[in-house]
Amino acid sequence: MPLVAGVDSSTQSCKVVVRDAESGELVRSGRAAHPAGTEVDPQHWWDALRAALDDAGGLADVAAISVAGQQHGMVVLDADGRVIRPALLWNDTRSAAAASALIDEFGAEALASRTGSVPVASFTATKLRWLRDAEPSAAERVAAVALPHDWLTWRLRGFGPTGESPLGPVLEELVTDRSDASGTSYWNPATGDYDRELLLAALGHDAVLPRVLGPLESAGTTAAAPSDGVPAGIVVGPGAGDNAGAARGLGAGPGDAIISIGTSGTVFAVTPAPSADGTGAVAGFADASGVYLPLIATLNAARILDSIAALLGVDHAELGDLALTAPAGADGLVLQPYFEGERTPNLPDATATLFGMTIASTTRPGLARAAIEGMLCGLADGLDALRAVGVRPARALLIGGAALNPAVQRIAAEVFDVPIAVPTPGEYVADGAALQAAAVLAGAWPTWPLALETELAPATVPLIRSQYAARRPA
Repeated sequence: MPLVAGVDSSTQSCKVVVRDAESGELVRSGRAAHPAGTEVDPQHWWDALRAALDDAGGLADVAAISVAGQQHGMVVLDADGRVIRPALLWNDTRSAAAASALIDEFGAEALASRTGSVPVASFTATKLRWLRDAEPSAAERVAAVALPHDWLTWRLRGFGPTGESPLGPVLEELVTDRSDASGTSYWNPATGDYDRELLLAALGHDAVLPRVLGPLESAGTTAAAPSDGVPAGIVVGPGAGDNAGAARGLGAGPGDAIISIGTSGTVFAVTPAPSADGTGAVAGFADASGVYLPLIATLNAARILDSIAALLGVDHAELGDLALTAPAGADGLVLQPYFEGERTPNLPDATATLFGMTIASTTRPGLARAAIEGMLCGLADGLDALRAVGVRPARALLIGGAALNPAVQRIAAEVFDVPIAVPTPGEYVADGAALQAAAVLAGAWPTWPLALETELAPATVPLIRSQYAARRPA
């Protein structure tokens, strides 16, 4: 059977899985680190992708590959295909004022109707507006705008700056997919069209934008370059945004809500119809299969646990053990965990606050439990926001590294009001990209099995969310 490769080019690293196209069986994998920061030279992603491919044993026997990547990042290219400045990542909040300016100019309801979402600092359009205002000479040089996975797909196919790629800087060969395009704030998931007026308002002039491919449409094939180590002739899929990739890798369908606890937190679901939330809480994204992916995101998720574990001088397992020795509700101790600002609610300049400190509540176990409860309550608010746009979850799939912590699982059952399933650990974003590569080869989506680590019935403790809600910003 043919082999396919899936790539997850995330904020922190690049992961590659090579799987059997028919059964989904994992054959081998590899990874390489990305540099830290909220702006990164995309060359680091290309170097990491090639290193991760080498770590995974190369592509000599692989028939197709697809790239899923972190959404929203702004990659700006000049007419020669060169990156003009380091890419601003989704978690770079310097464009918060630009988001507000775009909302003031067009109106939140109108933007939600035109693009499915109300822009926040994460979205590409806001970063382009920031570039126009803060670095006008750089903005004037922009000939094309791409997202991280668009740029990597372009490079895999052999395009890039003159002298650094076999096919050169053909900007019109940039392609993307509907899931990633829907995170730009200048593409309409309902119509499938770019909104050039919004692009002009953001950047100040028109530019080449990637062609949006269908879910099973090939982007082309790889072109060999001696220095790249990528064989020629491998079919390249359209790729996806990271959350859409995870939804595909999990096989999510109607009734499933995915709660992902990674660097950021996300809550999303697959729905047959588009959504448009004028409040801005829910982003009405498209998915990678041809339907839709309403989503909320928090900037603070597993990093909350990182911070409190470091403060207490324990690792994540010990943090969980401490938390389970404290009562539900942590004796009234509430952590509002906006350590890095926040996206949901949209408070880019916020900081974290600890409420309810008394002699009884201010203990190591209490702080450990408050950290986990605060993280999960923010995600539970996100699940309620999805319900407000018509999502009716029958179960929650809990994924991400923190989801494997027994304390996080047990407290999640106390916070969420639906059954929880924790899939066996895996690289679900990369798996979704590999599944897409297999689908492009076959012309239809294969069905790969999903193994579950554990399932939990709801054991809701209303006190946890009620005292968190009492501290919620107006």
